[in-house]
Amino acid sequence: QVQLVESGGGSVQAGGSLRLSCAASESISINRMGWYRQAPGKQRELVAFITSGGRTNYADSVKSRFTISRDNAKNTVYLYMDALKPEDTAVYYCYAETVLSYWGQGTQVTVSS
Repeated sequence: QVQLVESGGGSVQAGGSLRLSCAASESISINRMGWYRQAPGKQRELVAFITSGGRTNYADSVKSRFTISRDNAKNTVYLYMDALKPEDTAVYYCYAETVLSYWGQGTQVTVSS
């Protein structure tokens, strides 16, 4: 059973930065890796993903502020979040796609105004 171990997150003031990391517990061939988030009372939404070839995709709400990157050798994905806004407050979930989908346990990001 592949596990995704997340780190990072926390609390920051608006305009600040945070970095999230997510590492797969096994060396497996992963297609997409990325992040979803879920704010209280809202549906889970895609934040960004990156393919094994390096193609990226971002939600419109985070474009130009967030950057996703990946270390394929370490099966690790990073999310650099800059210019954070209170509306970025949510639980952020890492995911990885092979023939199956795997999810991390979630990490809280809180942005205060």
